[in-house]
Amino acid sequence: IDLMHTVFCLGRGGNGPSGICLSYLLSGYKPYLDPSAVHPNPVLYRKLQETRHLPITEQDLEYLSEGLEGRSGNPVAVLFDTLLHPNADFGYEFPPVLQWRRDKQQHLPHLVLGRATPGGAWHVMEGSMLTISLGIWMELPGINYRDLTNNGKCRGVTNDRATPEEISSYYRNYVKLMGLKQNFVDNTYVTSNGHGVGYQRVQGDTHVPFCLFSENVVLATGASDSPAQLGVEGEELPFVFHSISALGLAVSRKKLGPNSDPVLIVGAGLSAADAVLCACNNNISVLHAFRKHVDDPGLIFKQLPKTLYPEYHKVYHMMHSQTHATPNMAATSTTNGLPSMAASVCSKMCSKPQPTTTNMAASGGPVLFPDYTSFPEHCVVSFQSDMKCVLQGSNSLKAFKISMALVLIGTHPNLFFLKGQGQYLGLDPTKPISCKQNPVDVHPYTFECTKDPGLFAMGPLVGDNFVRFLKGGALGIASCLLKRLKKKGKLIAEGGGVGGGEFI
Repeated sequence: IDLMHTVFCLGRGGNGPSGICLSYLLSGYKPYLDPSAVHPNPVLYRKLQETRHLPITEQDLEYLSEGLEGRSGNPVAVLFDTLLHPNADFGYEFPPVLQWRRDKQQHLPHLVLGRATPGGAWHVMEGSMLTISLGIWMELPGINYRDLTNNGKCRGVTNDRATPEEISSYYRNYVKLMGLKQNFVDNTYVTSNGHGVGYQRVQGDTHVPFCLFSENVVLATGASDSPAQLGVEGEELPFVFHSISALGLAVSRKKLGPNSDPVLIVGAGLSAADAVLCACNNNISVLHAFRKHVDDPGLIFKQLPKTLYPEYHKVYHMMHSQTHATPNMAATSTTNGLPSMAASVCSKMCSKPQPTTTNMAASGGPVLFPDYTSFPEHCVVSFQSDMKCVLQGSNSLKAFKISMALVLIGTHPNLFFLKGQGQYLGLDPTKPISCKQNPVDVHPYTFECTKDPGLFAMGPLVGDNFVRFLKGGALGIASCLLKRLKKKGKLIAEGGGVGGGEFI
């Protein structure tokens, strides 16, 4: 395939919610202030009224965003969020203040490339989990989430969160209902960004190469490509995994059960908490190690309301109350290449760990799952080929026999198709791209990469990990491209797709 398009989104998750929302805005759908709506922010509402005859994409996004505050560091993300979900952070569920109209004369030819069907990583997530965000915060412009998934009914506080299956179904149906399907190319793998070189998998394992030419490329890969590693001895052993799906697979195949050695879960985020819940629900013993103190204000559990996330607060309660007693360990000799303290521990394996009753009594709550033990302020020293792991605390080393280990300490984007893994695009070009520590450096209102004009980034790559806020990237990019085309007098008419119409 040898094509030229105005823009294409690429990457493993290029056809996830980021790419879908951008495709919507590039397909001629334009947001206007709803004449019947009143925004609760009087300053923003006054600004919107000043140019109510223009779509938001043609307005000054910097001016509209000025003074707004929200839970994203990207001002356009905060702007778009407050237009779609006014005062959501205060617990309100006000309707959007936008009215969508389609102008087919302003369709920009584009392709959205992804390794699977539209929906991105949501298709491979554990189906029994619930989203952190409310279902309505996962919706995209133009179609109400509840209308597609629950006949418009509110299911209650906790149940207004959604399962990955519901979300992936919503995104897949959204693409069909909004007439976007022709913009999506499924089962594609980008191998180089020289000119969008890649291949499409068809009919099983057949690979069809393609090459795309475009002056504008959008990175919408998400952040779940490469799991973070501990970098310790034995991490490559076959019983060490970096995905919660490995635990579910072992349970379904009856390889784990109540009589198995404990599962070691490393990490203090929500993926680790999901793994704890999965193990506990299947009566599998759990050793839970994490570096932070249980009262660390940075723990995600402290940011989640108990009424909305009861299952995560159960895990946090166990992390706090069912900690392992930590005896002092004396240094002795060295065995099998382990540090001297580890040698003495490994020569006398720790018996099945028991939570400290003192901490349980202090917490004032019952033992939720007696075969769970937490190890706060611990790190993994090594994994051994005989299914043993060594944990290090502040003044001790402990060794345990385990059935499997799950290292769930985050993920990183895989930008292998870019020069130097895309490192040159980061805020700090000397470090790898990291959604939290080193996101892609983009213009705050256009999302164009500051170090590579014509290349844009959105979603987790620029620090917006929640669907609720990544939609702002789509608004900024679409607005930028539409304004540039209008300035050149090259607006795209419908039908200007492959080989037709005006192109940048």
